[in-house]
Amino acid sequence: MMTKQNKIKHIAIAGNIGAGKTTLTELLARHYKWAPQFEDVEHNPYLNDFYEDMPRWSFNLQIYFLHGRLRQLLEIEKGNQIVIQDRTIYEDAHIFAPNLYEMGLMTKRDFDNYFSFFETVKSMVKPPDLLIYLRASVPTLVAQIQKRGREYEENIRLDYLKRLNEFYNNWIEKYAEGPLLIIDIDKNKFPESEEDLGEIISKIDSQLHGLF
Repeated sequence: MMTKQNKIKHIAIAGNIGAGKTTLTELLARHYKWAPQFEDVEHNPYLNDFYEDMPRWSFNLQIYFLHGRLRQLLEIEKGNQIVIQDRTIYEDAHIFAPNLYEMGLMTKRDFDNYFSFFETVKSMVKPPDLLIYLRASVPTLVAQIQKRGREYEENIRLDYLKRLNEFYNNWIEKYAEGPLLIIDIDKNKFPESEEDLGEIISKIDSQLHGLF
């Protein structure tokens, strides 16, 4: 728990595909007047190819994401604003890359190379002051993915989402980089409910300012 607002610089939101990271980032940025940083999905040159042929493009995609998040973290450290970040650098290495490797969609050579690069990157940056994890069941994820209707997500397999969820839960259980707040998205419908959003804000205030 942190008590000095002037030391807070980086809030990060983690969660599976369809958990609501971008929406919550927007809402919290507006409420707290934080600067939002989003995952670049609209201009990602690999995403469509990846969903069509995962073994061919998995390594390229993960390196693209890792580079983008490293750039974001370096900008946060140099800047003076409090930044809220949509997805973390840890998710690339602890969820997506190992999942691709275990599914046979990334070679051992590529995975070892990728993870070694991640360890180097990790040593260069600071962890977030607060990590907010959006936990959701696969049915909730599927419903939200269908609702937003992104074309490149139409071919995502259910077993892929399920495996990602397992990796997420294992990672969160062991997360020890800093303060952690878990939001149950199966129960909390913050995009449609101001009351549910208020509950999240109250929990964040408790973490950041020591309020109970």
